[in-house]
Amino acid sequence: MLERVLIANRGEIALRVLRACKELGIETIAVHSSVDRELKHVRLADQAVCIGPAPSARSYLNVPAIISAAEVTNADAIHPGYGFLSENADFADQVENSGFTFIGPRGETIRLMGDKVSAKQTMKKTGVPTVPGTEGAVPEDPDEILRVARDIGYPVIVKAAAGGGGRGMRVVHNEEVLLSSIQVTQSEAQAAFGSPVVYLEKFLQRPRHVEVQILADGQGNAVHLGDRDCSLQRRHQKVIEEAPAPGIDEKARSDIGDACVRACIEMGYRGAGTFEFLYEDGGFYFIEMNTRVQVEHPVTEMITGIDIVREQLLIAGGEKLSITQGDVQLRGHSIECRINAEDPRNFMPSPGKINTFHAPGGHGVRVDSHVYNGYTVPPHYDSLIGKLITHADTREGALAKMSQALDEMVVEGIRTNAALHRELVVDPSFVAGGVSIHYLESKLEHER
Repeated sequence: MLERVLIANRGEIALRVLRACKELGIETIAVHSSVDRELKHVRLADQAVCIGPAPSARSYLNVPAIISAAEVTNADAIHPGYGFLSENADFADQVENSGFTFIGPRGETIRLMGDKVSAKQTMKKTGVPTVPGTEGAVPEDPDEILRVARDIGYPVIVKAAAGGGGRGMRVVHNEEVLLSSIQVTQSEAQAAFGSPVVYLEKFLQRPRHVEVQILADGQGNAVHLGDRDCSLQRRHQKVIEEAPAPGIDEKARSDIGDACVRACIEMGYRGAGTFEFLYEDGGFYFIEMNTRVQVEHPVTEMITGIDIVREQLLIAGGEKLSITQGDVQLRGHSIECRINAEDPRNFMPSPGKINTFHAPGGHGVRVDSHVYNGYTVPPHYDSLIGKLITHADTREGALAKMSQALDEMVVEGIRTNAALHRELVVDPSFVAGGVSIHYLESKLEHER
């Protein structure tokens, strides 16, 4: 069992990790920037270390400062949360090489899954379905590129192998602009990610975003915890997530979960992870794997009763998985709304002091948030200030609880996107289930 964990993150996920550590009797060390001294997890941690000024590059992305903090506090492990350094393979290697346990996959696994070309090749070898496309980087011969694109079928999408977060992508509808589009994307990829490698995939017209949560101990054991639907997105950023994904054939659901488990065992995967798919016309198509805990992990916890962060800590401590696939039973339905400090119409960030914060409650209502009355939301970081999660026996019940919870929630002093969520949870198309990843942006554009 781990004894002392350094939490290399901030906000709600840092508080989430701290709570799991406390429940296991693990001491906690909070590292923070100079503007984050009043974060709740910093106040609650056994030790706290300031690692730099407000800019992320000088604090939460400052690897030497984080390693030094772990050394001076005698930590034995580092939890990266999500974002920041959580999927940085070099950081994972440095943590391990410095004598600490990285609470997540090995650096080599992060590196393998962080490159979309190698990730796709790995999935093909392990039997996970992928989107039709090039086996690796686009060929150098222009004629061969054109031939491959014809075989895939237009429209195609050009993707940067090292891209992420919706960047490094370009949709091409005909071969007249294919070669020039590839050149532009290669230049953008080199500037943004340090690698010009791009590949081609079939562009699906109206897919859903469905992902599978897994846990693996790196010792030959792995389970999946069902799926989630994260199709309500704006600019490739998730807005509402739910579990399980509605309207999925049960055999297809079971088959894709089993395929993800087999892939984890073959990779020797260690920790929590998520396989992300585009789902269209009954087919799953792998797009990427997130080698960390996800923002939306609570909806899976609500329908399985399994504490994903707790399992991360136990696995990192060298224990085998405490559950088998037969232990995983899905119960009811859960929905999560991401509450951001932003204008609900133009989505401009809204940092500032929260004068009043009232969290909703009641049976089946969960709030994961680090904010409190008097807390000042800084302008330097992501605008997420909390996650509102509901659970009920049915999807309709979870939506009804969410509508009520959103009405109860009070955040004064800054603007939030709660008004948008109130609209979405009663939107007829969303209520019916199964909207595509393009639905929200199309809706917002239509309403302008």
